[in-house]
This record gives sequence, C-alpha cells and structure tokens, in this order.
Amino acid sequence: MLKISAAAIALGMISTAAFAAGHINKDVVAHNQSVANGVVSADKVVAPANGWMVVHRTDASKKLGKVVGHAPLRAGENADVAAILNEPVSPGEMLMLMVHSEAGGKYSGIFEYTLGAKEDGPVKHDGKLVMHVITAQ
Repeated sequence: MLKISAAAIALGMISTAAFAAGHINKDVVAHNQSVANGVVSADKVVAPANGWMVVHRTDASKKLGKVVGHAPLRAGENADVAAILNEPVSPGEMLMLMVHSEAGGKYSGIFEYTLGAKEDGPVKHDGKLVMHVITAQ
C-alpha cells in the first residue's frame, strides 16, 4: 500500500500553484459594442500582474494610437472590465483593448503611460502584445 504524507501532498499543490501562476495565459476577450454611453468593456482580461486595460485608437493595420481610456486590473483573471472613455469615439472606429503593466512609473495606482513611454507600458507574451481589437458600434 502506498502511503503519501499530507506534507508531500501540500508541497505538490504549492508547486503546482506556483508553476501555474508563473505560466498564466495572458488574454483579452472582448466584442464589438456600442460606446454611446462613453464606456468600452472587455468580457475577460487575464493579466500576469496588477496593471491596466488600456483603450487605444487603432485602424485595420493595428497601429497603436492615442490612449482614450483605461481601467485597473488585478493579477489573474478579471471579468467585465469597463474603461470610461476620455474622449468621444464614433461608431465604426476601431479600438485596441490592451494589457499594460503597473511597472516603471513614479506612482502606484496612477496610469502614467503616454505613447512611446516605458512607464506602465504594454505587456507582451511570446513577443506579441496582449490585446484585442474591436469596432465601436
């Protein structure tokens, strides 16, 4: 009969959790939506650490454009993340919902990124931006 101690089981569970946390899938799940209420949302955002879901203007080429909104994220899976838009967005415009870090800035809890800056910059996974493009309705 095989005996496994409670300590061995606990150690295995801790190791598995630590491995899973280090290998979290980073993702943004969103859909085309009306922004008439001045808000854009994602159904789910998975972030490797505390940070931001940032809303950039973009186009069919997926070129990163001006930031028009942001919302805080917790490490791990975030559901129904809503960002208030800080300027009007018209139906038909494309928006890029992107995960940004909370690293490199002077202040914690204050979004400090501007295009090209390193503070609170975009998160990449396997060399690719963690983002999803939607069209405003």
